Amino acid sequence: MIEMPRQIAEAATRPTMRFVELKSEEQLDMQTLHRARDRLVGERTALINQLRAILLERGSTVPQGRRRLEQYIAAMPGPERDVSLGPRIHRLIEDMRAEWLELDRRIAAFDNEFAACARNNADARRLTTIPGIGVLNATALVAAVGNGQTFARGRDLAAWLGLVPRQVTTGGKTRLVGITKRGNKYLRKLIIHGARSALPVLASSATPLGEWLRALMKRVHKNVTVALAQQTGSDRVGRSATGRRV
Repeated sequence: MIEMPRQIAEAATRPTMRFVELKSEEQLDMQTLHRARDRLVGERTALINQLRAILLERGSTVPQGRRRLEQYIAAMPGPERDVSLGPRIHRLIEDMRAEWLELDRRIAAFDNEFAACARNNADARRLTTIPGIGVLNATALVAAVGNGQTFARGRDLAAWLGLVPRQVTTGGKTRLVGITKRGNKYLRKLIIHGARSALPVLASSATPLGEWLRALMKRVHKNVTVALAQQTGSDRVGRSATGRRV
């Protein structure tokens, strides 16, 4: 315990030492709200999966998609006409449906709050102009990254997000495999989902990014979502958040 302050002081004098930027109170609050929303989304997903399992056990297969399940439950006949489900299971499904609606309401309240925060924050507004970066991505990035000055270049941000290839070196030969998946798992998930939604439009656009995507899809697998996520989640995010290319 006595040696620790001296070690910290010695590390602080080293020229290559990198320091973590302290988050503001607003950033910490925003991260907490994102964690709370992510928990509710997980609870809703678990509830939907259980509903599907209950129906499947009784011979009812519902098409994929949350809206399809909603429509199926809304169109279900009453317990007096439905012989595949007993009255008690009908009441259980109604109770689970009410819980589902309550989770939808609470998640929508978080979404509205994030949208208001994005409108009032200049960095978040600039981030939402990037294809694939919406309100959730923008507010989560601002909360986690701040103004981006911690990173010297966009690739450093991509590495921090775990979006860069992992190196496997043996016998002096370096081989690149899948992404490292290090760093902030929640941010990486949001950025990859955003890139997946923007990919069809960007790949068909007459822009430099669209040309890069089309050329990449000819060389490798057509699913280049992670490559696009690395572009939108590093270089363009850094340039938009700081006003310069990081």
